[in-house]
Amino acid sequence: MAYPDSILRRVSRPARYTGGEWNSIVKDWDAAEVRVALAYPDIYEIGMSNLALPILYDLLNRQPGVLAERVYAPWVDMESAMRQTGIPLLSLESKRPLAEFDVIGFSLGYELTYTNVLNMLDLAGIPVRASDRAESHPLVIAGGSCAFNPEPMADFMDLFVIGDGEEVTADLIQAVRQWKKTGSGKEALLRELAQTPGIYVPRFYHVEYHPDGTVAAIRATAPQAKPTIHPCVVLHLPPPVTRPVVPYVEVVHDRGAVEIQRGCTRGCRFCQAGIIYRPPRHRQPEEIISAVDQLVANCGYSEISLLSLSTTDYPGIDTLVGTLAARYSAFPLT
Repeated sequence: MAYPDSILRRVSRPARYTGGEWNSIVKDWDAAEVRVALAYPDIYEIGMSNLALPILYDLLNRQPGVLAERVYAPWVDMESAMRQTGIPLLSLESKRPLAEFDVIGFSLGYELTYTNVLNMLDLAGIPVRASDRAESHPLVIAGGSCAFNPEPMADFMDLFVIGDGEEVTADLIQAVRQWKKTGSGKEALLRELAQTPGIYVPRFYHVEYHPDGTVAAIRATAPQAKPTIHPCVVLHLPPPVTRPVVPYVEVVHDRGAVEIQRGCTRGCRFCQAGIIYRPPRHRQPEEIISAVDQLVANCGYSEISLLSLSTTDYPGIDTLVGTLAARYSAFPLT
């Protein structure tokens, strides 16, 4: 299935929905043991500028038997056309309906996208409330910085990944792989995953509220549910993504990106990210320089971002920037 030309011709920026970009990964659907839709609840131009999805896209597609594809929220003209024609929300790589995937993973970067999450589920023909979904529906999960306050979206998610997603996602996918082989119900899978560090399964907890609506207590209701959930922390950052998907249309941050460090030394109390992404971890300069070289070679970018919460706090940032400037003195790299 694919969006028909009759629709693409009358919507703005149809390349948002066609896929086929440079470095996109298309795997054999029938050969995949686990199929994951990585969903970003905003339009293509914003989602393609997010760093989390490329990391998981690369990580998952490197695993044998695992297929990971992307999907973004459609613009209002495309949504209207989809609802008029009854065409469901499709992934970019294989053009499959989201309802055919095993797992749909949403990246929750900020609260204003919550309604987009529900809209995308509705466009996919998937009940928005977790309690209304059948065994045949995909496992709907969420991660990202907003997952640290999961209760506003708890009714709609089967589980949340709290903290760094690289290692726990691999554990989650392995559990799904084994679950599919056994043929047991989704409840059994969720009970197993509830024991995994960093995973919060809302259905196994009861939340009590104060009269003003604030949370009074959260109590586990299943023996597998952990009384306290600690965020996952990847102490050694995985290699940078050096072959990201290159969009055909201009996106918000139309450049290559290398995460040079994660976390922040400042600890400002007004900053959520500086608190939740502790401890600070930084990459070695040699790894960063190699990643920049590969990004330029693999993607053709002439602009590279050195990303972190506070890039100027990176140890030796002056030397790193000077080395890159000298290395690319004959090439228009900024």
